Amino acid sequence: MVYEPREDSYFLLGYVKKLVYGRVLDMGTGSGILALGAAEKKSVDEVVAVDIDKDAVTRLRRKEQERLRRAGENKTSKLRVYESDLFTNIQGRFDVIILNPPYLPLDEKDKDIALDGGVKGYELIEMFLKQAKKHLAEKGFILMVFSNRTGKEEVDKIIKREGYKSELLGSKSLAFFEELYVYKISLSH
Repeated sequence: MVYEPREDSYFLLGYVKKLVYGRVLDMGTGSGILALGAAEKKSVDEVVAVDIDKDAVTRLRRKEQERLRRAGENKTSKLRVYESDLFTNIQGRFDVIILNPPYLPLDEKDKDIALDGGVKGYELIEMFLKQAKKHLAEKGFILMVFSNRTGKEEVDKIIKREGYKSELLGSKSLAFFEELYVYKISLSH
């Protein structure tokens, strides 16, 4: 099931539109809202969008073809879309990696790959951070959104343990005592 944009997507999109540049990777692109937002920026040379879900990949490719058709025949796309389980099919390094991961703890009654970040909610983030180092440019950074339901303290520990430093760019309160966080994460040199 393709993750349709919600509060977390729009919250992260604001930072994407302000901060991304160069070569950008949108990991777990879902609807593609973040990849498309990045591709609109003049400071962005290329956007690679990946998702484990074939439907998400197909839908984003169609959206981009439609966008280019409306823009005129002289337009070329900065956007490349691939199917990938995290970094399995990813080559090279990126100036910015965007991640709006599935970050909620597993709900046995309502399993959803677009929402479930693992039993505790942070396992997918941990796997991503272990692998991202090999694909992050020296002065690059990761933009990531997640929820207090993920376990902010545990995410902070994982970031540090994996050799990164983080900066909280913003937080946003939602209904039912949920808080969203957008982090800028870079390698600790």
